[in-house]
Amino acid sequence: MIIKAIPAGIYDANCYILIDEKTREGAIIDPGGDELKLERIIKDLDFKPKFILLTHAHMDHVGGVEYLSKLLKIPFYMHENEEHYIENDNTVFGNIRKADGFLKEDTKLNIGNLDIKVIHTPGHTQGGVCFLVDGKLFSGDTLFQGSIGRTDFPGGDMNTILNSIKDKLLILGDEVEVYPGHGPKTTIGFEKKINPFLN
Repeated sequence: MIIKAIPAGIYDANCYILIDEKTREGAIIDPGGDELKLERIIKDLDFKPKFILLTHAHMDHVGGVEYLSKLLKIPFYMHENEEHYIENDNTVFGNIRKADGFLKEDTKLNIGNLDIKVIHTPGHTQGGVCFLVDGKLFSGDTLFQGSIGRTDFPGGDMNTILNSIKDKLLILGDEVEVYPGHGPKTTIGFEKKINPFLN
C-alpha cells in the first residue's frame, strides 16, 4: 500500500491518499482544503480514486470534499451522526452537501485488494470514525501522538472519546501504526506507554 500524507487547509489537517499498488485504485481521506494542491498531487500519483472518506465533518477536514468529489466524479462517505451538526452548526462543522452514503461500525470497503474497516469512535464528534487498513490506523482527530482529540466542540465528550480509544483502538495491537488527523504518525504501543490521557 502506498500512503501519501498531505497537510492541507488552514489548520494543516492531514489528508491521506491510499493506493493499492497492484490495481492503482485508491481512496482519499479527509481532504481538508488546498484542493488545487491536492488535485495536482492526485494527478501526479497517477491512480484511480474510488471514493472520499471522512473521519468526521469539522471544517478543517472537509474543505476540499465537494471540489474533489465533483472533479473526480467519486462519492464521499461519513458517519450519519455528523449530519445533524452540519445542518445546525456553522462555526466548527463544514458546510457540505449530504453524503453519498453513510459509514457504520464494521462497514467494510475496499480499494483494489486492500480492505478498509470502519471503526466508530465517538468523542471528538458524535460521528467520528477511524479506518483500519492493512495494519495502519487512520485516526482522524480521535488519537494523536501524545494526545487525544479535544472534546469542547458540539457533540464532543471526554469520557466517550477515552472509552472509544481504550475499547476499540488500544486492542488493535501495539504494532499498529497510527496516522492521525494532525501531526506525525505514531503506534498504538507507543501511545500506551507515553500518552498522558491513557495512563
